[in-house]
Amino acid sequence: MKKKNVIALALSALLCLSLFTACGKKDEVTVVKVGVIGSNNEQWDTVNKLLEKDNIRCELVEFSAYSIPNEALNSGEVDLNAFQHKAYLNGEVESLGYEITTLCNTFIAPLSIYSDKITSLDQLKEGDKVAVPSDPTNEGRCFKILESAGVLKVDPAAGYTPEIKDITENPLKLEFVEMEAANTAGAIPDVAIAFVNGQHAQDNGLNLADAVYTEKADTESDNPYINIIACRTDEVDNEVYKKVAEAYQTAEVAQAINELFGGRFIPAFEY
Repeated sequence: MKKKNVIALALSALLCLSLFTACGKKDEVTVVKVGVIGSNNEQWDTVNKLLEKDNIRCELVEFSAYSIPNEALNSGEVDLNAFQHKAYLNGEVESLGYEITTLCNTFIAPLSIYSDKITSLDQLKEGDKVAVPSDPTNEGRCFKILESAGVLKVDPAAGYTPEIKDITENPLKLEFVEMEAANTAGAIPDVAIAFVNGQHAQDNGLNLADAVYTEKADTESDNPYINIIACRTDEVDNEVYKKVAEAYQTAEVAQAINELFGGRFIPAFEY
């Protein structure tokens, strides 16, 4: 009898341990590290609330320069990143060989021109300095915007990433000052105009209403300037990452983006 009791107690203990372990696994939270630029990413709070039911939480990892998040993703330092548009990712993949791809669209951040010297682009003078981001895709985007505003012309063969050498007409002989995208807002006092993207405008307290000129927003899915969540190519079908994408592309997150950023970011997904 004593031996049977001992066996029964042992089996009971194993059963309790098994149940405890199962409960622990059920309640365990899967943390997904997401690389971002800057500190204004509050829409992710809404994403995390929606992911609670799946026991998933996105943990933001802040980087200061555009050159870092894709390297961090490619090396496995983070699981996803959310800081770039498609054109930027394509350029990085082509030049650096990263095995990274788009997981889903997020928003478009219209690129705006700011100045403390002029209030309209027709006030630009010959030889004026223009601060532009130094990365090829965003610099080319600036030239395309100036072309749409009638300030200069670029070679259409250059597509959406023209370089300075592709400028075919520059009647004002504008001088382009290249710098890290995070620094263009700080250069406003030193140049005639500066291109500042939505994230850095937000970080520097620049209001969209104060912009001299703002790019026309196009949320069509093939727009190369739509921002994305990116993942490693071999993990594009990861079920956890798919749930993150599904949570992001919801009406709740679209509403959060609209309320938080006042037009600096515009949702670029169906909800």
